[in-house]
Parts: sequence; structure tokens; C-alpha cells
Amino acid sequence: MTFSTVFHELAAILILAGVIGIAAQKLRQPLIIGYILTGILVGPALLGWASGGSELKLLSSIGIAVLLFLVGLKLDVGLIRSVGPVALATGLGQIVFTSLFGFLLTLALGFTPVKAMYIAVCLTFSSTIIIVKLLSDKREIDSLHGRIAVGFLVVQDIAVILAMILLTAFKADASGGMAAPALRLVLVGSVFVLGTAATMRWVMPPLLGRLAQNQELLVLFAVAWAVGLAALADSVDFSKEVGAFLGGVSIASTSYREAIASRLTGLRDFLLLFFFIDLGSGLNLSAAGLQLWPALVLSVFVLVGNPLIVVAIMGVMGYRRRTGLLAGLTVAQISEFSLILAALGLKLGQLAEADVSLITLVGVITIGLSTYMILGSDRLYQWLQQPLRVFERANPYSEIADSSARPAQVDVILLGLGRFGSAIHRQLLPHNLSLLGIDFDPQALRQAAARGMAVQYGDSEDPEFTASLPLSPTTVVVSTLPSVKANAAISHGLQSAGFRGHFVATAHNDAEVARLEFLGAQRTLLPFLDAAERAAVLIVDDLKGLQPQD
Repeated sequence: MTFSTVFHELAAILILAGVIGIAAQKLRQPLIIGYILTGILVGPALLGWASGGSELKLLSSIGIAVLLFLVGLKLDVGLIRSVGPVALATGLGQIVFTSLFGFLLTLALGFTPVKAMYIAVCLTFSSTIIIVKLLSDKREIDSLHGRIAVGFLVVQDIAVILAMILLTAFKADASGGMAAPALRLVLVGSVFVLGTAATMRWVMPPLLGRLAQNQELLVLFAVAWAVGLAALADSVDFSKEVGAFLGGVSIASTSYREAIASRLTGLRDFLLLFFFIDLGSGLNLSAAGLQLWPALVLSVFVLVGNPLIVVAIMGVMGYRRRTGLLAGLTVAQISEFSLILAALGLKLGQLAEADVSLITLVGVITIGLSTYMILGSDRLYQWLQQPLRVFERANPYSEIADSSARPAQVDVILLGLGRFGSAIHRQLLPHNLSLLGIDFDPQALRQAAARGMAVQYGDSEDPEFTASLPLSPTTVVVSTLPSVKANAAISHGLQSAGFRGHFVATAHNDAEVARLEFLGAQRTLLPFLDAAERAAVLIVDDLKGLQPQD
């Protein structure tokens, strides 16, 4: 089918992308997969709709600039500090492991050293966008493994920028050598970094203060700043992706970064659609068929090797195998940055179309399968918990060392010491009750202990967890965990232990309330309706009802 104008062509492609996106959502797949499949369908090998290649490439280039700008804008190095050295050690360890063994494996598959280097680097990075979305959907973004995963994804974001800078240096040809281009790259990069620092210090705060009076103008400036710095970097033979990234960094320290980021997220997602469609439309199906075997080998390496190295490193650092596996599954795929790096290698003449097709195939396979692995992580752990025992120390001190002595008689056991749990604790303090706080996040335990609360390490989804609790007929067990599955496991464990007190669960809607009451909860709290003060009153009322009457 041919279209009379590029506008009609893009309209048809967007409609098809929407239909395939709905199908991908039904299959619980990231939209990236749907976009790449859309590109394959509209490419020359099948429908042949994507004739407006220059327009697609222009929109995809702007999308990449906005993406890298947002990475720089939201770069939170402090997050790495909040989870301690484990984020740095795990992030760097996984990068080194995947790059080294991926390079050797790719060489063994018959690729040249330069191509093997590119492919190995592309196998290293995981998708921050996909992982944050999946963890948020599972309500695990604030869990211990969620924060560790986001922490080493920040490390990866920094590494991918360095990789772009280094790979740009490979533009040197054999006759010119590497020394002169590398020196020029360092000089230009230094000027950009110093310019970014000066802009961050003296230009952006007053300028954004004026622009913030009009939100539309603020967003327009942010996009213009991202694309403008990318164009400037490209014009001086620097990486335009790094130029856009530094543009984001120059605004990251201002008070307007969240407002800009929230408004640009939708634009980023829309423009990246064209990058993935352009990538899919350029996929050579015949070449991809020839690359199927290497793609399967490399996909198995990413799906199995990356999680295992994370489990091993976290085990050495004193974390349980369950925490290591749940964090490790987040690196069991390659990211949109991997595909951007592949496109950069093609542009620089270091990769052929067949190599880009290989990396794209690995992306489709690993993103698709790892999504189901993350969504089914609890069941996967049940299957693997015995083999993974080899990675866990006899004393996983990084998670367990912060438990304190618990009182002999406990009035309230508080499961989950996050925001809602901590607020309930503060409201219960004036009632002079004996409280015990339970969590599997060492940081949450330390903070609760600092407030004078007796704490104990515990994982509510551990089948043997409830057997360790000091239960009595006059005890109220309060779960602030917003997971029906976790609360179901707690309720089952309490019933198995013969608990005769009250179990108070937490839900988010009426359907969850009905489900939890059916599972045995005597009371269910709704955080959006039951503020911590009211929740404390209800808990005290339950305690009074359990006390023996004179």
C-alpha cells in the first residue's frame, strides 16, 4: 500500500502501533516490544508503509535527545548512597562480568573483536523505564530489592553515558590512529562538562525562575535546551546523546527538575515510539534469520548470567538469596540504550545491519521473557530457592544484624515499617503499648529502632516467618503491606500457628477488602481513607476487645 502524503503514512503507522500496543498490554509485555513489531510490519519486508524514513529518523533522534535529557535531569547519585555500597558493587560487578564474558562469548560465535566489543557492551545495560514500571506495578519500588535494583540501574545510566563517549572515539580510521581523535574527544568533552557546570551554577537558577511563571514556556525551553545541546555536540563531532544528557544534568540541581520531568515523560514516550518503529522497520528479516542461533545463545547468557552474578555479589555482601534473585531479575534483559548504542555503532561504521538485527533480536527475546520472570518472581524463587542456597551466607548479616531484643509480651506486632507503618507507630506511642516492628528492609529497621521501637527482621512471604512471632490471644497483628498475596500468606501462617488474636490487614480498594476478610482478616485498613491516627484508634479498640473482661 502506498500513501499520498507522509502525514497519511504516519497516521496509519500510529494506528497500527496503537492496536499492537493494546495486544502487548494484554500479554503483559512492555510497549517497546509492540513498537519494534510495528516497525517490522511496516518495514519494506512486509507492508512497506515506512517510506518516509527521514521523517521517522528525525522524530526518533528528537526522542533519543529527550530521553537522555531526562536521564541527566533525574540522575540521583544520592540514591546509590541510600542503599550503601551494594548498588555500586552490584552495578559495577554486573557490568564487568557481562562485558568480559559477553565479549569472550561473542568472539567464540565468530565475530570480530570490534563487533564483539559493541555487542558485549550492548548486553550490559538494562532498561530503567521497564524495570521501574514493573516494580511500581508490583508495588515493590520501595522494597529493599527494589531500591537496590534502582540503585544499580543508576550506576548503569552513568556507565552508558561513558560508553557512548568511548565508542565515539572509535571513529578514527586505521590511517589516522586513535591518539588524535581521542585527545580531541577529551578536549571537547572537557569544554562541555565545564560549560555545563558553569551553566548549572550561574545561568539556570535565575533563568528558570523567570521561565517558571509560564509552564508551557518552561517545557518548551527544556526541549529546546536538550535538542540544542545535542545539535551543538553533534556539530563539533561529539556525541549528541551525551550533549542532551549534559543538558539534563545542568538543570538537575534546580528546584524545577521534577516539574520539567513530569511534563516531558509523556513526550519522551511518544517520540521514542518512532525510534523503535524506525529500528524495527530497518530490521533485515533474512539477516535476522541467519542470526537466530547467536541471538538465542546471547539471550540465554543475559537471562541467566546477569541475575546469577547479582545473586552472587549480593550473597557475598551478606544479603539473602531471595533478595538477590528479586534484584537480579531486573537485569535479565537489555535496554533501549543497548539499541541506541547499536544504532550508534551502525552510524560510525563499526557494525553492519546484520549485527544491529542480532542485538534487536536479543532485545525482543530478553525483554519479553524477563517481563514474565519479574512478574512471576515469587514462584520462580520457590523453584530455585534450594539451588540458590549456595549463594547465601550462613548469616546474611546485611539484612538480619539490626534486629533488637523483643519484649516477652507484645500487644501489637506491626508488619511493614514504611510510611504508613511508621505513622501508625507514632500514633500508638502515647497509648503505652508494647510494640514489635517487623520488616525485611535493614534501613527501615534501623530507623524504627532509632525511634525506640523493638524490631525484628522478617519476611512475610517466608513460609516459616509466622512461627518466629511472639503471638498470644491478646495480640493484634497489623500488616501495612499493600499486597493481597503477602497478606494472604500472613493470614495463612497465623491460622497455622493457632493465632486467636486479631489480624488487621491493609488494602487499596473494596475488592481487596472483601478478599482479605474472606482470607481471615478481622479488620482491613484503607490508607487513603484511614489516616494513621484513625488506624491507631481502631487498633486500640481491637486490643480492648481482646482483653479479659472483669
